[in-house]
Amino acid sequence: MLQMSATPPLIIADQDWELVQAARRHDLGAFERLVRRYEARVYRLAIHITGNGPDAEDIVQETFLKAYTRLEQFQGQSQFYTWLARIAVNEALMRLRKRRGHKEVPLDEEVDSGEAVAPRSIKDWRPNPEQQYAESELNAILRRSIASLSLKYRAVFQLRDIDELSTEETAELLGISTPAVKSRLLRARLQLREKLSRYFAIRRQRHP
Repeated sequence: MLQMSATPPLIIADQDWELVQAARRHDLGAFERLVRRYEARVYRLAIHITGNGPDAEDIVQETFLKAYTRLEQFQGQSQFYTWLARIAVNEALMRLRKRRGHKEVPLDEEVDSGEAVAPRSIKDWRPNPEQQYAESELNAILRRSIASLSLKYRAVFQLRDIDELSTEETAELLGISTPAVKSRLLRARLQLREKLSRYFAIRRQRHP
């Protein structure tokens, strides 16, 4: 049986490490705290990949079930959420492959990065606060816009900009190169900026 050191690696939060250690000793309460801490993030990841609520709920359950049965495999060399996300992504992709007629491009397909012409200001893709739209309405618009992205862009955007994983973590999790992550993130941000700008332009025309 694998043994984990009592001292947490620098990369994993002390609180997560303590809960993982306790869960490995079959403390269900400790694992339930990990579930409560990360289930919303796992659900958002799953629904942004599958675009389907019931599928996302199933993926959350499968992710935590597999995580609990595989805790011995977690070595603390990455954040606990990164490890969970890897399981969730695999579950989501398997779910998509089982869908009849699914034709999306595989996540590992290489793309031209095109980074030489990347505009420096793209990072700030969010609407200006001065646009004064209700937060709930904006969230709904953003969710629809993210859902309209193709899978390879949607997954990278979710992991990098929403879950705030590093480029390297995202690349490892999705099994693609770091230049591909940067390229897809750029394209996702560009597409979202275009969609949001178009929406706000229409709103300004309707409500001058």
